[in-house]
Amino acid sequence: MYLGVDIGGTKTLVAALDEQGVIKQRAKFPTPEDYQDFLAELETAIAGFGKPDFKAGGVGIPAVVIDRKHGRGISFGNLPWRDVPMQADVERLCGCPVAVENDTKLAGLSEAMLLKDKYQAVLYITVSTGIGFALVTDGAVNLSIGDGGGRTLLLEHKGKMMSWEDFASGRAIVERYGKKAKDITDKATWQVISRDLAQGLIQLIAITQPEAIVIGGGVGRYFEHYGKLLASELNKYALPLITMPVLLGAQRPEEAVIYGCYDLAKQVYGDG
Repeated sequence: MYLGVDIGGTKTLVAALDEQGVIKQRAKFPTPEDYQDFLAELETAIAGFGKPDFKAGGVGIPAVVIDRKHGRGISFGNLPWRDVPMQADVERLCGCPVAVENDTKLAGLSEAMLLKDKYQAVLYITVSTGIGFALVTDGAVNLSIGDGGGRTLLLEHKGKMMSWEDFASGRAIVERYGKKAKDITDKATWQVISRDLAQGLIQLIAITQPEAIVIGGGVGRYFEHYGKLLASELNKYALPLITMPVLLGAQRPEEAVIYGCYDLAKQVYGDG
């Protein structure tokens, strides 16, 4: 069995997966602001699985700075945790080796692995409260792309420089329209949202040159409402030297990080 832990700013999903990466058990709890309270909740969740013999595990953390060598989360986006020994603490609770990585990178790894027979270079974008992105090439996460996400990509918007996240994220959509993505049904609104997303995407396409782009996260879940509109907006930026990638919605938007935990654990620790 393999352990997957998806730590979000508001909720944490824990799962036990079999050798083939099928989720067999799962538990969910609100993510406490106190780190020690989080560890207590995680211990309870793992114990609820009957303490299976885990071979390895993966932990997805919403950290913008990670000490990967020592498995520590240094700085988190929506959580007050600072410099926490995530790898050591989770290994103590589950009794197996654990790999720790940024949650967006794990989601990107998971979605890219589903496409590995078609595309070698996949750019994953999560559009939720914020915007994150990850590049996966030949099944390996590029660690130099994506840290900091949409807050680090500065673009001109309405006559001034803004971070992409500040005008194109799920939070920005709610601030502008008073609605979440799930409640937006009119084409005109999705057209504007697509235009805002395209401004950052075209920059990332030029930098990473992916064969496919996968949109995930809370906004990505409604890809069917704007996928064609977004493709049309991107085509406006078409240049001879830039090949437009295939645009896809995430196949497992709710559990992409958990599956990415499994994929990373298998890559780092093999079959145990």
